[in-house]
Amino acid sequence: MRTQKEEIHSSPPDYILLFCFGLLLAAGLFILSSAGTAIGFQKFNDSYYFIKKQLLYGFLPGLVLFIFFYKIDYRVWKKFIIPLLLASIALLVIVFIPGVGAEYGKARSWINVGNISFQPSELVKLTFLLYLASWLSRRGAYQVKDFYSSFLPFIFILSVISLLILFQPDMGSLSIIIFLSVTVFFASGAKFKHVLMMIAGGGAAIYFLIVNSSYRAARLTTFLHPELDPQGIGYHINQAFLAIGSGGFWGRGFGHSRQKFQYLPEAAGDSIFAVLAEELGFIISFAVIFLFIMLLVRGLKIAKYAPDPFGRLISVGIVSWLVFQAFFNIASMIGLLPMTGIPLPFVSYGGSALAISMAAMGILFNISKQTK
Repeated sequence: MRTQKEEIHSSPPDYILLFCFGLLLAAGLFILSSAGTAIGFQKFNDSYYFIKKQLLYGFLPGLVLFIFFYKIDYRVWKKFIIPLLLASIALLVIVFIPGVGAEYGKARSWINVGNISFQPSELVKLTFLLYLASWLSRRGAYQVKDFYSSFLPFIFILSVISLLILFQPDMGSLSIIIFLSVTVFFASGAKFKHVLMMIAGGGAAIYFLIVNSSYRAARLTTFLHPELDPQGIGYHINQAFLAIGSGGFWGRGFGHSRQKFQYLPEAAGDSIFAVLAEELGFIISFAVIFLFIMLLVRGLKIAKYAPDPFGRLISVGIVSWLVFQAFFNIASMIGLLPMTGIPLPFVSYGGSALAISMAAMGILFNISKQTK
């Protein structure tokens, strides 16, 4: 009988996935160079402020991280995952220290060091995923179904991470981390009833958070009835509707968005898909969605043929994280889900998010070149 070591061989990485990934990166930088011009000029007297910052603090570090993680065997990270996770949790605590942590909007989710800002919750998405994949893959198909030795410890560590992010508060990052964690837990072979218990508990927690926060309740009301207060709480979603609707089939043309001129909030960030739809139209918007679908399909194929459970769970976690985040962002822009401030992966402005996402893709490509 051949051993697992003998069955694993080096093969080319998934070039279809690489092509889709490259197109998403190019599309993100392309549309950001237009979406950020108005707000960049108004705030910083530089129309290209956002694209320059994205290249310098997002794309270039991300490219280095992508190559670094692609070159190193993903199994190596098992040795370092505990200190990496603890360091990530420490960074989540540091954001609450006055003078170090920084607020943006209603969330205190950033660490400022000089002119550089970093969002620890983005790093936690990756380190917590690696930790879960390592821990669950060691437990085996039988033990992972146990309530006391697997389900309760999983709930405990997830609760610790969730509370630190909830106190910021950053509901967008929290929803992504919970979703990818539950997905990886289920993919590891956990009992379906345990997953249902988590879904039920999560639903109850969301209800509690909504009824005890007038701001979140207003967002839910706006989602259900966006026409009620178009100049108040419903302003953001209505401006997004105007942008997407006015783009039509072919779009207004690159650089010709009207909504980015101080009408659409977060035009370079969470709302960038609306600017993309306004300028480039339905065809290109659908193409971007299709690229994320391909990322999901190819990622799940990599998971299927991964050489071990650790690689399989990492692959499932990375694609569920990035694709769910993209779905949530786009769905909120077109009114299918409430708005929560989740950026569009590889496209929205944000150096931390782009660099960490590219690092995650580097790990995924490393797994893709090691097949059974």
